[in-house]
Amino acid sequence: MGKTAYFECYSGISGDMTVAALLDLGADAQKLQTALASLHLDGYTLHMGRANKNGVEAADFDVILEHDHPHEHHHHEEGHHHHDHEHCHDHADEHAHCHSHEHIHGAGHVHRGLKEILPMIDGAEAVSPRAKEMAKKVFTVLAQAEGKVHGKAPEEVHFHEVGAVDSIVDIVAACVCLDDLDIDTIIASPLFEGRGWVKCQHGMVPVPAPATLELARQAGLSLTITDVQGEMVTPTGAAILAALGSGEELPKTFMVEKIGLGAGKKDFAHANVLRIMLLGDSKKKTDVLMDTVCVLETNIDDCTGEQLAYCREQLMQAGALDVSFFPLFMKKGRPAYGLVVLCHEESEKHLVRIIFRETTAVGLRRRVQERHVMQRKFCDVRTEYGTVRMKICQYGDIKKSYVEYESAAELARKSARALDEIYRKASEKMP
Repeated sequence: MGKTAYFECYSGISGDMTVAALLDLGADAQKLQTALASLHLDGYTLHMGRANKNGVEAADFDVILEHDHPHEHHHHEEGHHHHDHEHCHDHADEHAHCHSHEHIHGAGHVHRGLKEILPMIDGAEAVSPRAKEMAKKVFTVLAQAEGKVHGKAPEEVHFHEVGAVDSIVDIVAACVCLDDLDIDTIIASPLFEGRGWVKCQHGMVPVPAPATLELARQAGLSLTITDVQGEMVTPTGAAILAALGSGEELPKTFMVEKIGLGAGKKDFAHANVLRIMLLGDSKKKTDVLMDTVCVLETNIDDCTGEQLAYCREQLMQAGALDVSFFPLFMKKGRPAYGLVVLCHEESEKHLVRIIFRETTAVGLRRRVQERHVMQRKFCDVRTEYGTVRMKICQYGDIKKSYVEYESAAELARKSARALDEIYRKASEKMP
């Protein structure tokens, strides 16, 4: 089973920040270099080192393009965002901002689209099949967003040579590192973004960049706009989360197994880093398991036993964890029933509708409570009459086993044996 990673994007996210944070988590740098070399992509060298952002040490991942001046890597402090070559270049401005365009820049400049990039990824013999699939998905999602912005089909979107090299390296590198770390679930915080305008090949465009905003729309990514002037979320960073993010929310309580920090290229008033946390399995540390449940309660009178039984059946089928009735006396000595329903919060609204629909209740009390639970698993045991399902519960050194009623009842009917005998036979085979 793969690991879960939490991307804390309080200073945005870009491709190079993602790779840096994953390397800081322990992804194999040599394996990454071998994988990237198998792309047979020229025009760049890699720099992997350390950076200090507002007193916080982080990993730094840099794609240095051959046309850059020796003292100008692909981050300039006056650049418009974390990853200035992540977008296409305009010769009039070395660090102009635009992710894709269709202009020809003279001899020697090659335009790459999906039909060139996807086969290149497929042909990289040192990239695992899983990493290839992830990288192709990220590029496809990115091209779809760019196509929407530019009014083109995804396959017609072309990345200028410089932008394509950068994007290919960052995206493939991120996917190789995710695969190496065995991360299969990505949870992301809201993406904190700046405001204002950045320069593009075609002029000034607003922040968030159009492609970034389209990716957020398509994938349902949460954005938080800050007072920072300039871009903090790049299209490549947004595409990684749009394509590979799980859409899940961070659990209310969690354990952190390891932390990786990736440095952004700009300096802000805040530490410009992406933090990626590997979430640990709390079950490894403790036998005490807790979760939260929603408790729904109401007092019901003038309702027949058949109605209550039918309501209970409907509630259980709709996802209630438990439904119980107990007798009570209401005002003027009226006999009545109290109803208590346990459920997860996501089921609450549907269950409330069932209670109001099927009973005479006109009001419900609700509260959310924590509860201790035993670890539970199911297994099948073979008896001379057939297979019976068992539930096994454990809490530290306390272990209990129960026969599942429905399974036992079905076997009793099939074998024409007493239900009690089925229970005894299954209990004898208890693991």
